[in-house]
Amino acid sequence: MGKAKALLEIRSLARSHTRTAIRVLVGIMRCKDATPAARVSAANAILDRGWGRAAQPLENGGDGALELIHRIERVIVHPEGER
Repeated sequence: MGKAKALLEIRSLARSHTRTAIRVLVGIMRCKDATPAARVSAANAILDRGWGRAAQPLENGGDGALELIHRIERVIVHPEGER
């Protein structure tokens, strides 16, 4: 069996347990005896699956990447004379 086929089978197997996994996460989230960390982790996992992960803010790591992105935006998105 090729690597790609094995990965597809694993993905398919994992997806076949989606309902059960979501039910377990909801159970943990609602469980008063679960630790707060476990409840928050379960809630975040549910939200991530349903709505996607929240956008992460860009940080300027001192390498100038953020300034470069802003410059590209100014040049491409807002060229001179088109504002």
